[in-house]
Amino acid sequence: MRIFKFGGASVKDAAGVRNVVKVLKQVGYQDTLLVISAMGKTTNAMEQIVDAYFNDKNQLEQAIDVVISNHKTILNDLFEIKNHEIHHKVNALIQEFRGFLMWNKSPKYAFVYDQVVGYGELLSTTIVSAYLNEVGVTNQWLDVRELIKTDNSYRDAHVNWNRTQKEVLARVNIGELNITQGFLGSDENNFTTTLGREGSDYSAAILAYCLKAESVTIWKDVPGVLNADPRHFDETELLHQISYREAIELAFYGASVIHPKTLQPLQGREIPLHVKSFLNPKQQGTTVGKGVKILPEVPCFIVKKGQVLLKLSSLDFSFIVEENMSEIFKLFHDYRLKVDLLQNSAISFSVCLDNTFNGLKEVLPLLEQKFKVTCHHDVSLYTIRHFDEHSVEKILNGYSVLVEQRGKETVQLVVK
Repeated sequence: MRIFKFGGASVKDAAGVRNVVKVLKQVGYQDTLLVISAMGKTTNAMEQIVDAYFNDKNQLEQAIDVVISNHKTILNDLFEIKNHEIHHKVNALIQEFRGFLMWNKSPKYAFVYDQVVGYGELLSTTIVSAYLNEVGVTNQWLDVRELIKTDNSYRDAHVNWNRTQKEVLARVNIGELNITQGFLGSDENNFTTTLGREGSDYSAAILAYCLKAESVTIWKDVPGVLNADPRHFDETELLHQISYREAIELAFYGASVIHPKTLQPLQGREIPLHVKSFLNPKQQGTTVGKGVKILPEVPCFIVKKGQVLLKLSSLDFSFIVEENMSEIFKLFHDYRLKVDLLQNSAISFSVCLDNTFNGLKEVLPLLEQKFKVTCHHDVSLYTIRHFDEHSVEKILNGYSVLVEQRGKETVQLVVK
């Protein structure tokens, strides 16, 4: 079985959904499992609903209406008959999350987030599945929450691999076209969980691992894995092939094409990963596999913007030793601050953090009780794999460097 993952950009409108059909007819779709994300910017719109629910109830209906309007526009473009069954299915899903917001008593943001935001994927796949059937591409719709079982770490759930494999093997029909959602799972109480933003790639890898798939293909709006993100760098090159290890390194440092968790289950089964363009499905794209050299051998640039740089130093010039370090890292863990770079000396410690979950506000006063703390907000972390001096100079031009760290193959620069 093959796994195809289509992201939000590929199904952002009716034309995108029609193009998915075109891709499937060009490359074949028997014995295939489609993993599909929410349409376009729906996840952002669902997040606005959650924010309004907690912070401004007066804006809640307006936020819901944005989601309804976007999906109704796509529905009306794809299906001619206004009372088509798909309209009833979509309305039922909308009423489900409306109902949750009415009866929910939990004050926990992460829990509510997962119960609401996941409807973006459910709406998307319901519409795409119906359209595929409408044009003669028969498929089985599957609820991924019945397949991927997790703990209850809402917004960043951990997979229960044994239960997941059992459910996947029992529910996926080999030899047919199946369609399911990315990003989602469920805990032991059947509440929806999510696997982290951009977790649909990870979903595809989980399902591939359980099914011992022949391959995974991620369909993107770029020709494959590039040596730099074209949104941030003017000159980019397509990488025709890279190894699992290289891809894991790039993902760890923040390359946006491949989700950081995606490669590990694929490497475990030696399942090749293809990254290809849904605009040009016959083009080669990039293949990620075992033990292959990066081709071509060029520097790879990664940037993470909106980071926070903390510089800690001891108040009495004593050493920052293991006890201090363990206490610092426990705070980062407890408040979900992701460490992207660290550098320490005898009496100081610098760390570049991803503050996605907004834990820094609580952490700073705790750190200031024991350390002198300097905090630089909105810094950028540049990572260059296979760097040379010319590639470093390109980044240094026009920036103030706060931290520089070099290894044999990788240089990292925190700049302001």
